[in-house]
Amino acid sequence: MSRLKELFQKKNSNILNVYCTAGFPQLNDTLTMMKALQQNGADIIELGIPYSDPLADGPVIQKSSAQALANGMSISVLFEQLKDLRSNSLSGVGNIPVILMGYMNPVLQYGFEKFCSDAASVGVDGLILPDLPEYEFETEYEVIIKKYCLDFIFLVTPETSEERVKKLDSLSSGFLYAVSSSSVTGSCKDFSAVESYLERLKSYHLKNPVLVGFGISDKQSFDAVCKHANGGIIGSAYIKSLENGSDVEASTQNFLQQIKGL
Repeated sequence: MSRLKELFQKKNSNILNVYCTAGFPQLNDTLTMMKALQQNGADIIELGIPYSDPLADGPVIQKSSAQALANGMSISVLFEQLKDLRSNSLSGVGNIPVILMGYMNPVLQYGFEKFCSDAASVGVDGLILPDLPEYEFETEYEVIIKKYCLDFIFLVTPETSEERVKKLDSLSSGFLYAVSSSSVTGSCKDFSAVESYLERLKSYHLKNPVLVGFGISDKQSFDAVCKHANGGIIGSAYIKSLENGSDVEASTQNFLQQIKGL
């Protein structure tokens, strides 16, 4: 059983997925950040692969990606950093699900099958590639992703039709990523405005759990989406907390305590 399936069997509400940018704030902070997230109550880690043209990302994550690239982060460096991801020693992050979020251009340059193989070998559980079209997924890439037992998560928006939501749900495994509105990450939201959208998704009786992302920044917005979905995804607000702090572990602990109301 995949780590994501195991997680959702044990816990199907208030799931906290935290996005972080690999190689940010400093190149070698990746595992330190991931361990701190795991130790302070994150349920899923979504690890962003920095890219120079991240279409779905707002200014905060774009800036962190630019810094990570300037630091020297690349896919090769990332997999080297993750080689002890599942180590039983202090260097590992235990059994928390880890998802890689990135864009097709650098993945194709690296080699798609090599990327999937290396991801699986270090203990990554799934992929989010927002610019991989459904047709190409079905006709070319799905077989490779399944070969390496990786989950693949598609994104849906309030404008996605019922037919397409159900189709993307059928192709996804792990969970379905519900974008709270058609904008970039980090945008502030009035979550009362997305309630009907999330209730509509619930009425479709989807096979996958639903996690909501884009604009969730604090306990109030996290709790709001958790009333209508299985959990929420926080990215830009966490990146900001790292920018404003001097210590990755302390910043992570303080941020997650605020989200959880501790």
